[in-house]
Amino acid sequence: MNEVLRRDAETIVRQAIAAVTPAAAVERALKDCVFPGNVYLVSAGKAAWKMAETAERVLGDRLTSGVVVTKYGHVEHPIPSLVCYEGGHPVPDEAGVAGTQAALELTRELKKEDTVLFLLSGGGSALFEKPLIPLEELKDITGQMLAKGCDIVEINTVRKRLSAVKGGRFAQWCAPAAVRTIVLSDVLGDPPDMIASGPTVPDQSTCAQALEVAERYHLRLSDPARECLNRETPKALPDTETRIIGSVREVCAAAAEICRNMGYDPLLLTDQLCCEAGDAGSFLASILKTHAADGRKRAFLAGGETVVHLSPGSGLGGRNQEMALAAARGIAGIANVALVCAGTDGTDGPTDAAGGYADGSTLSELSMKGISCQAMLENHDAYHALDAVGGLIRTGPTGTNVNDIAIALIG
Repeated sequence: MNEVLRRDAETIVRQAIAAVTPAAAVERALKDCVFPGNVYLVSAGKAAWKMAETAERVLGDRLTSGVVVTKYGHVEHPIPSLVCYEGGHPVPDEAGVAGTQAALELTRELKKEDTVLFLLSGGGSALFEKPLIPLEELKDITGQMLAKGCDIVEINTVRKRLSAVKGGRFAQWCAPAAVRTIVLSDVLGDPPDMIASGPTVPDQSTCAQALEVAERYHLRLSDPARECLNRETPKALPDTETRIIGSVREVCAAAAEICRNMGYDPLLLTDQLCCEAGDAGSFLASILKTHAADGRKRAFLAGGETVVHLSPGSGLGGRNQEMALAAARGIAGIANVALVCAGTDGTDGPTDAAGGYADGSTLSELSMKGISCQAMLENHDAYHALDAVGGLIRTGPTGTNVNDIAIALIG
């Protein structure tokens, strides 16, 4: 392993994520806000706890009460005047539903002069949920879409219609109170109605689009679920405002500045990366091969969110780990190149890793341990492959969630 590139890669990832944690952005968004009446806070998503902690500090006694629903392991400590729940992600579970029900009880029978401050971040689609079908069926449908490699827009177009709180329905529930939403985006292009399935935003998707996704991916649906897909979501909502305060663009810009300060010449390739993880890894490896002999330190950055089609394959991993492992084949034997890929929330798939690292020695190190890179990729088992050669990036929960970042380094 190239220890210098490994150290630089992890430093860049950690510092870039730290630069876009939500505390400062939420504080700026709330600093001069004036909310009439009682203010009820609801915070949902992977960054929900950090966003809520900041809001409680900024608003102080202007905040009446609130509910936080976030991923397991993301509540760092209790927050005064707020009740915190942890639930399942990326597949919803009973605990998340219980937290959502608490938010619904909190906002029951509000008055026109009241305000709901809704803090939303990626992961909210799974965590903020009151299903219109049995929870077990919702889990199954979610699992089907994830396994088939549906992108986030396709997934949320379907999930909105299976939920009593998504696609603007939570804002409907809160009426006649004012609803003010502050968002950390994890969807490419930042469409407000798709981020966490848009609980407080008029829905731009249609029943026809949801049914088309179901047909294209051959989703198994019960008759009640199919009926929900035919039930339209709100297309207009009274007294709602939405403000996006962070996205993958910010983390890419932060990473570029950190690279520059470390002596690398950075180039942003895209902040709209959306393809198969393995294909993305191969493409970034090709870029490294092209420029490895340029004679200068360079960093190529790509932000976005790739997908993995899990069938066939029964291994453990995530899209960022798979991207790094796929790149290992293309850069094998090149001494001065590396690729690091990580989720800004600190988790990648159902693992304890944020992502993966590979350099020119990764393939040979795997071979020395009797591990076939190709076989591990075919089984989607990047976690165990990278773990065997010290290639996992572990940050723990970061408190934010603005897609993924990949950094291809030439030393």
